[in-house]
Amino acid sequence: MTNFARMETRRNTFRKRERLTWKRDIDALFDKGSRSFAAWPLRAVCRYGSVPGPRARVLVSVSKRHFRHAVDRNLVKRRIREAWRLHRSLLTDALPADSPTLNIAIIWLSDDLRDYETTERKMQNLMLRIADAFSMPKS
Repeated sequence: MTNFARMETRRNTFRKRERLTWKRDIDALFDKGSRSFAAWPLRAVCRYGSVPGPRARVLVSVSKRHFRHAVDRNLVKRRIREAWRLHRSLLTDALPADSPTLNIAIIWLSDDLRDYETTERKMQNLMLRIADAFSMPKS
């Protein structure tokens, strides 16, 4: 495989460094000054982070209040992560190259279990809206 062929293929992985795990960053994300976007049944809370790293880091949350069984919560989280993994380039390609890391929390709002196609479509909608909001130069 030549170098050119390697550059053409994009790896669709969801690595540990792309996950939002630090308590300090999570607390800052939910403080005042964060932007929120909704595409039912998903809601995203976004804010630029202070630590350099990947273009975007994500946290996925599904409340026990919506799904009592862990099996159902894990299924929804798995679907959200898969939609993020496949379509995150919609967001990361739109972010300016010199911007700091964008921290994103994706929260499930519905009590109903939706099929994967619905979740994927709503996730794409959400990522495009975030990209529009954060790709604009601030004046």
